[in-house]
Amino acid sequence: MRVTDATERLRPKSVRAKIVALLMLPIVSLMALWGFAAVTTASNIGGTERVKDVNAELLAPVDEFITALQTERTAATRHAATRDTDGLDALKAAVRTSDTAATAFRDGADAATADAELLDSGLPARIDRLEADARGLTALRARTDVKDAPQTAFTAYSTVIEHAFAVTGALTGENGTNAASEARVVLELARAREAVAQEQALLAAGSGAGKLTTDQYSLFVGAVATQRELLKPAVADLKSAHRAAYDTVLRSASYAGLAAGEDRVRGAGPNTFLSTGFLRDWDQGADLVLKGLAEAESGAGTGATAKANPFGWGTLGASGIAVILGLVGLLLSLLVSVGVGRGLIVELLDLRNDALEVAGRRLPRAMRRLHAGQGVDIDAEAPMRRLVGDELAQVGTALTAVQRAALKAASERAELLSGISGVYVSLARRSQVLLHRQLDLLHQLEQRPRDPAEVQELYQIDYLATRMRRHSESLLILSGIAPGRGWRDPIPLADVLRAAVAEIEQPGRVQIWPLPRVSLNGGAVADVIHLLSELVENAASFSPPSAHVRLRAARLRDGLLIEIEDSGFGMNEEALAEANRKIQSEDVDLLDAKQIGLFVVNRIAARQGLRVELRSSPSGGATAAVLIRENLIRDDMPVHDATLADGQVADGQDGGQNGGGDGGRALAPAAALIPQQQG
Repeated sequence: MRVTDATERLRPKSVRAKIVALLMLPIVSLMALWGFAAVTTASNIGGTERVKDVNAELLAPVDEFITALQTERTAATRHAATRDTDGLDALKAAVRTSDTAATAFRDGADAATADAELLDSGLPARIDRLEADARGLTALRARTDVKDAPQTAFTAYSTVIEHAFAVTGALTGENGTNAASEARVVLELARAREAVAQEQALLAAGSGAGKLTTDQYSLFVGAVATQRELLKPAVADLKSAHRAAYDTVLRSASYAGLAAGEDRVRGAGPNTFLSTGFLRDWDQGADLVLKGLAEAESGAGTGATAKANPFGWGTLGASGIAVILGLVGLLLSLLVSVGVGRGLIVELLDLRNDALEVAGRRLPRAMRRLHAGQGVDIDAEAPMRRLVGDELAQVGTALTAVQRAALKAASERAELLSGISGVYVSLARRSQVLLHRQLDLLHQLEQRPRDPAEVQELYQIDYLATRMRRHSESLLILSGIAPGRGWRDPIPLADVLRAAVAEIEQPGRVQIWPLPRVSLNGGAVADVIHLLSELVENAASFSPPSAHVRLRAARLRDGLLIEIEDSGFGMNEEALAEANRKIQSEDVDLLDAKQIGLFVVNRIAARQGLRVELRSSPSGGATAAVLIRENLIRDDMPVHDATLADGQVADGQDGGQNGGGDGGRALAPAAALIPQQQG
């Protein structure tokens, strides 16, 4: 009994006392230190050995194979372009070198087959593909005898080289030692060297005609851009011991001549004659640059790795000493700290489980009920606890208080949104009654004989009233209520698009391209018109006043695709992502006053099952794509004349573009379609 009482008295009661007890003999930190030192020491030794094996068996042969293929590619393209004896001799020599390198690679791949999948799960497939390429070199070389042989040879060899780089890329994770530079940096430098080799091969392909074709010129410019983008920045990331070799190449006259020649070819453009002397001098300089880059690359990567000592101080370092000292301290600390640590862990786990229960289940469940319009009893969901016990118990009480505050705020916000929604509905209903009466009156005035100028002014007022009606309907839509307009019969797509265009301020700026002969079900017409008018108006607002908005439609297997493309300044990726989030989000924040039209589109798309997405346009603006489901459309539906307004085209096809040629009056402005009012 006395022992139990003494243990209870010695046991810390507060978090601070427990932390002090743990800091006296920091068992956890010491275990982590010792474990890290032990694992690091063992892994460094084994890792260095494995890296050396990988370097010798796979990486070095692959690098040599890449270099040989680059040389053969240049020789093959030059011979295919010129067909001379010297080119044939150079090609034969390059072929022999490539065959030797391919044999060395296959031998290394066979030796490393057992470890390949351990290094990278995708490595065996990449090695198999490269081995297949190596076996198919004979067939690849035969292609140089066909038409367009230079371009064919360049593409074929480049594909094999890219497959080799794929193997090298999978090995970079295992190609790191203290002696070598960062493997990914060396890989970037290898790709920069490949870009120079591609430039050389492309100029060799154009040596026969003395000029580059358009395709060859484009590839050349791309290779120059890649080389300049990768080479110097990657050199800056190398270790200082390896950077000197690259700096020597970059400061050499050969590289300066190479860069000057690149600028000359880029400035000359495609199909411009290049002298034989220039091509010969540039090719000689490129050979020197490639040789220097290859030697520097070997010193920074494979050469440094091969010299690494797995048992040297650079591998073991201070971690070996830490292993011994950490083991002694660990054994001493373990005996004292187990009892204190166990009690603290139990209490912390209980607190963590309570917090996870609140954050992961109880609070989200209550929030979902509030969003659904159901009431929540805060006292039942999060009963308030008294501040008793130690600091951990007080933390639990504080978490409960936070939960209650969150529930209270969400409940008040839900009540506010409900009130706002009711105000929206009331205002929208009243405005709709007045606007329908105004539109009927304007329609009657437009039918009377008047001066054309007066009629045009009436049309302008009509447009404004139509837009006001759409804004009133937007309030209803945001409140979760369907607008009053509706149709019973299917409506041709052309009439639907004209009706959407008629509800914007400047319909003459909209061009409607030829449309497929389809119709929309009457129940979806009002929502589709409203959604398209919001998107068309947005496109017109963010385009120059003189620019057109293009409206296209295409029949797809899954439905009907409608695209609205503007000619504005476009949107950056962040703005596009934010706009698409508002369009596709399940929760609509009515208190967000920015871009209300996107929330209207969100509600309509959710109700009708439409898919809406904003994306960049090739012309520099933005494109809104709307996919209408298959069950909302019908093919080749006859047009119902009763649904058409006065003066509309009855066949749903205008054979051209809408929005120009008649002063912008493609439709009667008050309504392109006359719906059956519903309430």
